[in-house]
Amino acid sequence: MSGSIPAHPGGGVDHPAADPRGAASDPAARPVRRSFTAEYRARVVAEYEAAPHGSKAAVLRREGLYQSQIREWTIARDALARGAAAPRRAHRATAAGGGKDDPGRLRAENQRLSRELAKSQAVVEIMGKLQGLLETISESTGTPLSSTTR
Repeated sequence: MSGSIPAHPGGGVDHPAADPRGAASDPAARPVRRSFTAEYRARVVAEYEAAPHGSKAAVLRREGLYQSQIREWTIARDALARGAAAPRRAHRATAAGGGKDDPGRLRAENQRLSRELAKSQAVVEIMGKLQGLLETISESTGTPLSSTTR
């Protein structure tokens, strides 16, 4: 058995990264996603839940797992026990998009921005007229208009 990498002791399957000639190469060069059987998942979740508070991390370290994996496996197990389908994560492309290119949403945002622009333009126009009015009043009274704003 020398030269081969054994399967994960708990039922997870690890595949050695090998070159075409069969010789083992650097395992860090080509990571392989581990897969776990349903029996292994059930056993690890049961062991994790039965472990006392201080020993839960030891189970994770021994099996080379993360708490998030145990959480996902527990949620899937509970969903199956209720008779519901196991929850699945959304695909990255659909989750990241979030409906960015939805024509209705884009149209509504465009209308909102058009209204804000019209308001801003009206404010600028009013401010210009106010400035002209203040200059006229200042000239008629002979008081110099201060150029600094507060």
